[in-house]
Amino acid sequence: MEPQIIFMIIGLLVLGAVAGYSAGLFGVGGGAIIVPALYYTYLALGFTQDIAMHTAVATSAATIIVTSLRSAYSHHQHGAVDWQLVWPRNPLQSWGVWIGVGALLAALIVSNWLSGEALVLIFGVFIGAIALQFIFGRPDWQLAKQVPGGIAPPVAGTVLGGLCSLMGIGFGSIGVTLMVLCGKRIHRAIGTASALGFFIGAPATIGYIISGYGASGRPIYSLGYVSVIGFVLISASSFLFAPLGAKTAHKLSQSRLRLVFGVCLLLVALNMIRKTLLA
Repeated sequence: MEPQIIFMIIGLLVLGAVAGYSAGLFGVGGGAIIVPALYYTYLALGFTQDIAMHTAVATSAATIIVTSLRSAYSHHQHGAVDWQLVWPRNPLQSWGVWIGVGALLAALIVSNWLSGEALVLIFGVFIGAIALQFIFGRPDWQLAKQVPGGIAPPVAGTVLGGLCSLMGIGFGSIGVTLMVLCGKRIHRAIGTASALGFFIGAPATIGYIISGYGASGRPIYSLGYVSVIGFVLISASSFLFAPLGAKTAHKLSQSRLRLVFGVCLLLVALNMIRKTLLA
């Protein structure tokens, strides 16, 4: 086996470990780490920006299926998942259902309208804005006393699911912010966001496989835009480390967890924006 392939395998396993730990710790699903890491890897290997970003986003979405389930189970053991938001008795009021609808439509249709550069900017700007809220926002800021129902799940769920799908991230980056502003304690918000991540990962993966079918210049062993090699290695490694992140999350104070979460996201966002604007 060539040294380059060996280093790539080791790198993907390490990336998966970091992503899994991040999924458990922050409820992000690892996408905030996986997307830029894979994007730069594919650029270094000579792929075009368009293919590099679409493949990074699609592969990250696929790994969210594994990390979200593993992380959600770990948080459920701590009683930190609000299943009434994920899947209530009335499926039409389920945030999970509508998040899934948005994720599928974005991956299947919207992603093909956007260039790789546009996807990078969308990723950087939204992640950066969310990071600033966590760093500088006051913990007592609230938009509502509880997460809204009614028309909110169909409208907000579809839009937010679509945005997460286009960025290749779980529901943590956006969902944790939303739930905290609507009265949820951050540990419960992270646990619930982990569970909702599955409703992004599964539909988005299906959408990216279909939309990327026949696209030229993709990495070998790809299903549509999803890299099978990347998915398998990252998922296997992240599966093992997600519980460790969840365990750590429940040992940290809310203020410290918010700060760490925000700083990590901001650094990733600024680097993505810098790379795009200076390209």
